[in-house]
Amino acid sequence: MLAMLAGAPAFGAGSKADLPGGGEVPIDELSELRADTVRLKVQRGNFFAVPIPLSSPTFGTGLALGGAYFYPQTEEQRQSQPASLTGVAGVYTNNDSYAFGVGQQSYWKADTWRFTGVAGYANFRLELIDPAPDEDGSLDWLVRGLFTQASLSRRVAGDWYLGGQLVYLDISQELVVTETDPRYLVGDNIRSLGAGILTEYDTRDLPSNPWQGSYFSAKALASRASGDVSESYQSYFARYRYYYKTRWPVVLAADINGCAKSGAIPLWDTCRLSLRGFPLTDYLGTQSLYGQAEVRWQAYKRFGLVAFGGWGYVANSVSDELRDERVPSYGAGVRFMVLKSKRINVRLDFARSRDSDAVYLGVGEAF
Repeated sequence: MLAMLAGAPAFGAGSKADLPGGGEVPIDELSELRADTVRLKVQRGNFFAVPIPLSSPTFGTGLALGGAYFYPQTEEQRQSQPASLTGVAGVYTNNDSYAFGVGQQSYWKADTWRFTGVAGYANFRLELIDPAPDEDGSLDWLVRGLFTQASLSRRVAGDWYLGGQLVYLDISQELVVTETDPRYLVGDNIRSLGAGILTEYDTRDLPSNPWQGSYFSAKALASRASGDVSESYQSYFARYRYYYKTRWPVVLAADINGCAKSGAIPLWDTCRLSLRGFPLTDYLGTQSLYGQAEVRWQAYKRFGLVAFGGWGYVANSVSDELRDERVPSYGAGVRFMVLKSKRINVRLDFARSRDSDAVYLGVGEAF
């Protein structure tokens, strides 16, 4: 749930920054924006800033503004590794949610070592389906606080990286519930400190919008939550993405994502379904598994069309109404390529689920 709480760049090697609109900004490709002709950007030397429109059923409609400073490189460094950078970002949406943060991404010794760090503040106004079995409707859920995350990894063999991660969150929430589930912490103020290991494997031809290759990541975190009570919990994540370009200008993309947590889990750190067609807060639980696939067609010059479908499952849902629910997701969208060199698209998607639908506007593909 850190990405949802942050709403700001979660910098990482080969990674993207999750945004409330459901889109992702390809952090590793920001250096290309400096050299490309993008009318909306503001640039001075090694610093540039660019606005990003957003829309999603979770946060509403708004605007993010991101900027980055790229550290100068020697010719040898340019050939062997991406440029290190310091970035800042802020976002505001029409439901009075906002977040801002700063991030650092550094590379050493021909991309043998990678460091990623992000810190910031978020204030989100969300809606949660009433967890009481005899109640209908939704509850206002206000979540605000500080977030910090840092990771250090080293290339161990070929395209494999291995490293460690630290996560700290100091979150307050306002939520009135008549019944509580012992698996979830719903206290007003909860601080969480986590540490763990992570591994990545990446053969994608272009992280911002791959046409070929695959990406695998896995991590395990042990966390301690303190507040009114002190509890420990564990988190496990695994994700695999695959991309294949046919002989026509069509790309087939697939994404499988799993999450499992045990112990007393803060409500804002539960597993979730990052599918389209419903708010992210509809399906929260101790385990989740979902898969989705897309057909991406570069139809005419900078314009493209996308059709997608997916399926998800959440176990031990926060809401009894949605306990152990199987969730479909399907829809279509259009794309406009704003940065040809890295295939970065503005996307507009219409998605449906069981009894809901949603419109998404953002930058970058869904996965």
